[in-house]
Amino acid sequence: MNDEVTEVIDEAEGPVCGERLREARRKNDISIGDIAKELHLDEPKVRALERNEFDVLGAPVFAKGHLRKYAELVGVAVDDVMTDYYRMNRSAGAPPVVGPKRKHTRDISLGPWVAGVVVVIVVAAIAYFWFTFEPAVRQSGMEPATLAPFTSSEEPAPTVTGEISLPVSAPEDAAGIVAMPGEEPPISQAVPARTSIQAETVSTEPQLQMDLAFSGDCWTEVSDASGRRLFYDLGTEGRIVTLSGEAPLHVILGDSANVSITVDGRDYPIPASARTGRLARLNINSP
Repeated sequence: MNDEVTEVIDEAEGPVCGERLREARRKNDISIGDIAKELHLDEPKVRALERNEFDVLGAPVFAKGHLRKYAELVGVAVDDVMTDYYRMNRSAGAPPVVGPKRKHTRDISLGPWVAGVVVVIVVAAIAYFWFTFEPAVRQSGMEPATLAPFTSSEEPAPTVTGEISLPVSAPEDAAGIVAMPGEEPPISQAVPARTSIQAETVSTEPQLQMDLAFSGDCWTEVSDASGRRLFYDLGTEGRIVTLSGEAPLHVILGDSANVSITVDGRDYPIPASARTGRLARLNINSP
């Protein structure tokens, strides 16, 4: 146990981190063997976890993962346990504490607000006029023709004044065939209507399918390009996990030697440049 852990335990009034989990386990009458089976650890490592001896578990990612799962098993708030862990392991990088934003007082000018209200009123008035205006339909009339009275045969033919209506043309059916006077209009043939086919929209976002086959314990975290977390758990021997997400896929492997990766049906070897000891960090675009 390092000096930082000892200092935090001395300052605390009660049990912290692993000690808090041990007390909860005893209150719930859970044996340490049952906890070891659920965490896929041996009992000495579980006891080390309860004594806050996190170095026994290897990389910090393993200790944090086991602490979270242990807290869920015994009904302890995960946030309290992780807060104790970050206090005891400042080098692990505690989450930043963000305080409330400071309020800055500034003078408010009413000019832009008044101008914005005027613009909104003008736009609303134009829209109302546009959708409610109906142009007046001009109706055209025809004056009847007037004929002069009949006269003798020696007088000139009567003249017609005013407008004379032209004879109405023969009816025309829907197919454009004109019916002659005295004949019935031919039966029009139906004109087929046109149909339009809209093409289905096809998504063009690249998707990758990845299979993780575990040959041993490996704490694993996988997220896609949109930031969506696809997998966050401890992989165990014989387990195979299939994931699908938007490329590229961001992968963190706590013990990369215990994992085999297949991308879109092809083997994906883990490059040596992505390994730092047993830990590996990958950005996978394509096999």
